[in-house]
Amino acid sequence: MSVSTTITVVGVKDTINALKKIDPQLQKDFRAQANEIAAPAIKAAQEMYSAIPLSGMERNWTSPGRNRKNFPFSIAKAKSGVKLRIDTRRNAVGVILIEQKDPAAAIFETAGRANANKLGEQLGFVGAGRTRFIGPAVYRARRGIEQEMKKMILDTAAVVRKEL
Repeated sequence: MSVSTTITVVGVKDTINALKKIDPQLQKDFRAQANEIAAPAIKAAQEMYSAIPLSGMERNWTSPGRNRKNFPFSIAKAKSGVKLRIDTRRNAVGVILIEQKDPAAAIFETAGRANANKLGEQLGFVGAGRTRFIGPAVYRARRGIEQEMKKMILDTAAVVRKEL
């Protein structure tokens, strides 16, 4: 389960896919530059993880019937789980996403937002489509990265048009 927040710019998906067709190295450079620009938002989200939310979260939990280990919650894993992902699939909602890859931290971020449950009640209310730490942190850091990201995308689109 991953948690994400997005900044939407029209045409990004086509531009990134065209980069791969023109030269795969251009797409790698785009990803590296996007990671560099998004670093302040990623760092802001990582800094939000400073304590284990509930004492029971530091113990082992498994999903019933699946034998899938979801916990223990670790601050270090939660911080390292915040990553930028570029998703160019046809049905993708966002293209450039900041996500939580650690299962325990992702459960913490979203518990109780779709339907009421005991874990969500213990952690506190989080609205539908919202997250506890990543969303607020990224939205606070958004102003610093949004213009740079748009400029990079428009510059990349110009390169793609020139190459085609």
